[in-house]
Amino acid sequence: MAIPGSVRVLALACCCQLAAAADMTFFITSRGPGNGGDLGGLAGADAHCQALATAAGAGQRQWRAYLSTQATEGQPAVNARDRIGKGPWANYKGVVIAADVDELHGTNKISGETAMTEKGGWVPGRGDRGQNNHDIMTGSNEQGRAYGGERDRTCKNWTSSGEGSAQVGHHDRQGTGSDPRSASWNSAHSSRSCSAGGLRETGGAGLFYCFAAD
Repeated sequence: MAIPGSVRVLALACCCQLAAAADMTFFITSRGPGNGGDLGGLAGADAHCQALATAAGAGQRQWRAYLSTQATEGQPAVNARDRIGKGPWANYKGVVIAADVDELHGTNKISGETAMTEKGGWVPGRGDRGQNNHDIMTGSNEQGRAYGGERDRTCKNWTSSGEGSAQVGHHDRQGTGSDPRSASWNSAHSSRSCSAGGLRETGGAGLFYCFAAD
């Protein structure tokens, strides 16, 4: 029996999407786990990256969340830059956003157009139609390292959906005023709180970056 042309086109599109995703080594989560800044710690965040990548056809890689944690009694700090491998990293369309860790934290190609989700979609940013979701949680300074001091910048090391705050970056590189840091991809400002509502009020949806570490 002949296969209808519309079915063949759909199958071809599906295969092309899977092929694109298979070469992807960087994405923004299309959705958060659903509990604000409580990601289940680093392990839960990594598992979320892995699950989204697997569903998109890129589960053959080892995925890590670009998140830092702060030092606590008996537990040293963890730097996001040390968790994500050596690069290079490319988005869903194959555009290389950074060749290595130094370029990632220097002159990278992350922008509103290149910082795509695991599905090949775009995250709405400042000035786009609909909810502005350009706040991407990192808990990191501009060099991808954990903050010191007592101020919470990691939603209690990614276990709080209420008190605390998360340091966020702007994937669209859109800031406010003349401070260049406000346009940082990984360390623009802190969120109002760790609840879903608090993240939304400062321009986010509980999303974070995922990188292939292998």
